Amino acid sequence: MTHAPSSPHPFQEQSTRDPETRTPLRAFLATESGSAAVLLAATVAALVWANVAPAGYTSFWETHLSVTLGSAGVSLDLREWVNSGLMTFFFFVIGLEARREFDTGELRERQRVMLPLAAGLAGMIVPVGIYLAFNVGGASAHGWGAAMSTDTAFALGMLAILGRRFPDALRTFILTVTVVDDLLALVVIAFVYSENITAPALLAAVALFGLILLVRAAGVRRGVAYLLMGVATWVALLKSGVDPVVVGLAMGLLTYAYPAARSDLERASDLFISFREQPTPELERSARQGLASAVSLNERLQQMYHPWTSYVIVPLFALANAGITVDAGLLSRAATSPVTLGILLGYVVGKPVGITGASWLLARLSRSRLRPPVGWGALAGGGTIAGVGFTVALLISTLAFEGDRLEEAKMGILSAVICSFLATCGVATVIRLLSPHRRARVLLGTAERVIDLAVPVDPARDHVRGPKNAPVTLVEYADFECPYCGQAEPVVRDLLADFGDLRYVWRHLPLTDVHPSAQLAAEAAEAAAEQGAFWQMHDRLLEHQGALQLSDLKRYADELGLDAKRFHRSLRTHSGAGRVAEHMESADLSGVSGTPTFFINGLLHRGAYDIDALSAAVRTARARAGLRR
Repeated sequence: MTHAPSSPHPFQEQSTRDPETRTPLRAFLATESGSAAVLLAATVAALVWANVAPAGYTSFWETHLSVTLGSAGVSLDLREWVNSGLMTFFFFVIGLEARREFDTGELRERQRVMLPLAAGLAGMIVPVGIYLAFNVGGASAHGWGAAMSTDTAFALGMLAILGRRFPDALRTFILTVTVVDDLLALVVIAFVYSENITAPALLAAVALFGLILLVRAAGVRRGVAYLLMGVATWVALLKSGVDPVVVGLAMGLLTYAYPAARSDLERASDLFISFREQPTPELERSARQGLASAVSLNERLQQMYHPWTSYVIVPLFALANAGITVDAGLLSRAATSPVTLGILLGYVVGKPVGITGASWLLARLSRSRLRPPVGWGALAGGGTIAGVGFTVALLISTLAFEGDRLEEAKMGILSAVICSFLATCGVATVIRLLSPHRRARVLLGTAERVIDLAVPVDPARDHVRGPKNAPVTLVEYADFECPYCGQAEPVVRDLLADFGDLRYVWRHLPLTDVHPSAQLAAEAAEAAAEQGAFWQMHDRLLEHQGALQLSDLKRYADELGLDAKRFHRSLRTHSGAGRVAEHMESADLSGVSGTPTFFINGLLHRGAYDIDALSAAVRTARARAGLRR
């Protein structure tokens, strides 16, 4: 099943993975960041349309579309179909991402949930407090929800624009905060901005959702069944008066995420081989189902829906809601409007104050046991980035306001996007003026990261190259027959040459379902290790990956001057199989399923493994290690 790389860069594949090796989180970030440009373009288009042809803009989105089945049906205008219909898929993706973070991400250590939860809560409460300070006692106070929610797409897009000025961990932290933000915003929409509740329809929606839970508990995997039940629940909530977008969030939170298990991958390989030998429709279906089941439903649904929500649904939402007719009268009203000022200052001031303040307070109260995964300077930049409120802010504004107040709210939301971007650029500029050591401290911080490597490096048992007490350790799980491991080998050599304070550890992960000679080759390396020649044999095996038969291994031992009888006896008795099995067990405990997989100071390296990517990761790890000394 191993095949030559088809991507432009040879180090963007793993032997058991899809050609795209970005992790789910990185793929999510890339999609959100790339879609920010599309979202911005849709916003500009809405503004142009609303100012060039205001009557046409309004009449188009107020056009009614009805879907009927017999005597029953749903009739909404186009804007409502977008806001309450298509946006359900947006919140479904948010729910999927939240579930994945809880199952496999930074939040799998439940103690770490406290910090983004507190930051997310404070990042909503403080802006709402600022908004109410401007609108207390007025009818506009009811629109406080428009000042609290960060836009994920714009926030991550802003991080992409700012490039490498902030550490990658900030992206994960901001994403987690915005997930909390979106969850709470939906609760607010459901309980504050839903009117004229119809009890029978609401009870029907609750019953349908209970049926979904029962079907899920029964192990039903048919996507069509969940789609039909989800649609029925959506209609029931719509008829009840509760905004039905909450259905998407709930369905996303129910979808488990888990890493691909090596046993599932091996089963998928066997099914594919069976189909290759006998290409029948039945075996084709079995192979396809086996491949799909090896990847969690959460990841498959995100791959399916996330590009649509990011590049179509959210921009369409912006096109339907961001259009305001900007004239002298609106600008004059907005300059003094408590709605505009409350939203603008709530986002630009309240968000960074709430997020950084709550993080600082929790760190003090926990005696630094709970600290942000980045430095305080980066966190300040994250706080200003979180001041970008758009999608949910517009959604709540359309529910809370109408007429002039709605136009003023939209003006505040759009102004907050611009001001938050400028504030973030200002934070980044200040950080760049600091000395290198101080800059590293305020960007990276000293918080402990979640360690992905389940079995720590033991110099007495592991195979180590480089200084044994080096501040940075690079662990590779690899397979001597894997061509991508062979391609990564010169990169590792360059890293060892470039970084004198780096130690490198090789751990075996022979993928025997696709590399039949890998197990024997691993045992040959261990047989050589018994004679103090592990690395010599390691290098020889990677140089001759196409020749790993028993006769080849014996020839390499002779060429290296090993004791032939001892080497042959070790292979015959499989004396190295125990060590190989230990490495494979540690790989399973660490969630490793493909080769090569790298860990840097215990953290899983996500993404490409070319010299630039690994060098950047090693430099970051070295800087973090230096800050803790």
